[in-house]
Amino acid sequence: MSAEQATSVWVPLILTVAPNGARKRKADHPALPMTAGEIAYCAADCQERGAAMIHLHVRDRDGGHTLDAGIYADVTAAVRNAVGPDMIIQMTTEAVGIYDAPQQMQAVRDIRPEAVSLGLREFIPLDGEPGDESERAFSEFLTWLRRERIMPQYILYSAEDVDRFLSFCARGIIPGERHALLCVLGRYSVSGQSQPRDLLPFLAELKDRDHPWAVCAFGARENACALTAAGLGGHVRVGFENNVHLADGSIAADNGQLVSQVVDTVPSLGRPVATASQAREMLLELVA
Repeated sequence: MSAEQATSVWVPLILTVAPNGARKRKADHPALPMTAGEIAYCAADCQERGAAMIHLHVRDRDGGHTLDAGIYADVTAAVRNAVGPDMIIQMTTEAVGIYDAPQQMQAVRDIRPEAVSLGLREFIPLDGEPGDESERAFSEFLTWLRRERIMPQYILYSAEDVDRFLSFCARGIIPGERHALLCVLGRYSVSGQSQPRDLLPFLAELKDRDHPWAVCAFGARENACALTAAGLGGHVRVGFENNVHLADGSIAADNGQLVSQVVDTVPSLGRPVATASQAREMLLELVA
């Protein structure tokens, strides 16, 4: 078997950069992009290094988290101008204690992004009752996303979240057969730091179900978690939102260095990095 044939059996790895998040400021890292221009420059740099998608948070004039449609339109336009037509721009719906579920869903309807991340716990509370209003409203919203061909990614923080997600699929609350998932490692650990083994409970719950999954990881072992996910067939999200450290423990100069670490290493796993067009094709299949 040739090297090209051996590589072709692997699903290309979708590499996403999450450059800023909702809470960090310049005090956390001077290269944290916050303005439209800074985010656009970062997106173009990370695209050149191999990222197919940017997970986009935008800030208000005071640097705070916002889901304001006008600000999102301005930042999205700046990013698109910098990266051209290829890179996928994924909107966040993170609440950050500011927004409730109806407001989050309305923001997506107003912004109409190409892709969006959805924290399952924020839309259907853990203490909710089966069949309650939150389930009905979220299901209607997801049906609208499919109709509009907006690509959702479901954010899961634990094996219990995976179990809830699968039950919502079985009950038809989440429409469709296959879904993009993001397994978040370390967010609710005692230390707030992730370890590669944190992925195992997620995979045990998913078993052999055919849902494309990705990993993001809090703390200095982000790269180790990313490579573990890549070796096990998952996709990867890295960036200053969750971590500013390189694999050797030093501080990264910018988000691009975190992207390059993954791109430079995954070929040793026999895993090709997806182009933006490959990533878009894979994700659009899920909402067909």
